Amino acid sequence: MKIDIITAVPEILKGPLDTSIIKKGLEKNLVEINIHNLRNYSKNNYKSVDDYQYGGGSGMVLLIEPVDNCINDLKKNTKYDEIIYMAPDGEKLSQQLCNKLSCLNNIIILCGHYKGIDQRIRDYLVTREISIGDFVLTGGELPAAILADSIVRLIPGVLGNEMSALTDSFQDNLIAPPVYSKPRKYKDWEVPDILLSGDQKNIEDWRSKKAVELTNKKRPKLL
Repeated sequence: MKIDIITAVPEILKGPLDTSIIKKGLEKNLVEINIHNLRNYSKNNYKSVDDYQYGGGSGMVLLIEPVDNCINDLKKNTKYDEIIYMAPDGEKLSQQLCNKLSCLNNIIILCGHYKGIDQRIRDYLVTREISIGDFVLTGGELPAAILADSIVRLIPGVLGNEMSALTDSFQDNLIAPPVYSKPRKYKDWEVPDILLSGDQKNIEDWRSKKAVELTNKKRPKLL
């Protein structure tokens, strides 16, 4: 899978995209991630990518020309399945959406910044808008890193155990059941006996029951 990220502030992405699961995917050549500095596609002398908005008002707006230049340049060598803009008012990111995106071959993720982006970018250039929640950040770089992580971990071969991703919370519209590890007893807190029984069928039944109980308690709308 190839992920091209367009941003005016590339330094924000260097850390999140070079650690943990994403780094494993890169090292195994299962995913390719490229960060494109939007300022390299600005044609003015100051390499600026924002300006004041028409009609007045506070905040700077990301210009359409450098974004269009960058996307057109990327399209010369790659056919993209989706051009995604990280938007506070976009489609809410879900596990089901992550599953779908992880099956694609090539995507572009556009990071907004400042007050917002020229509406024509949204109208004519992007194919999908995704939000990580009903709140506003300084820019779309951190949401882009979250989206990339949530997709890459689902690519076969990235995780050491592929079943791990399939049993995550929200895969079946359920919250994952509790998990325990050593020691068996810590202070007066003990691991449930069923998990030590060796009876895999009973263990799976217990986990299924707990998943439903937790979902009903914490996220009943998922049910």
